[in-house]
Amino acid sequence: MAAKDTSAPALEKLGVVLTDRGSKYAVTGARVTSREEVDAVLAELKTERAYAKATHNTWAAVLPAGGLKADDGESGAGMVILRMMEREGITDHVIVVTRWYGGKKLGGDRFRRVQDAVRAYLDHRGGRPA
Repeated sequence: MAAKDTSAPALEKLGVVLTDRGSKYAVTGARVTSREEVDAVLAELKTERAYAKATHNTWAAVLPAGGLKADDGESGAGMVILRMMEREGITDHVIVVTRWYGGKKLGGDRFRRVQDAVRAYLDHRGGRPA
């Protein structure tokens, strides 16, 4: 019996894609098909100290069993990512938006920055991730 591969799916990290009032936003994505793979992606991302110390690692995934999301303290941001993925018809994928808080509250603009980060990822991938 072969050993089960527990490594994370290949991450596609764009790094910091925008800043707003001192807050920095980065975006990362990966092809996943299970919650275990989502958890492996998050664990792999957080092996980098900067991501582990980030204020928020908000994410959403569309899996064969349905959509999942987590705000990681950035209330409502996971739903923003999930809705964008569903509108684009993206499946079997996770997108993580990382924020390092810059000291000034962004109010509702924080949702626009999350959208901007996801759009940067989608544009980088040429639209729908494969």
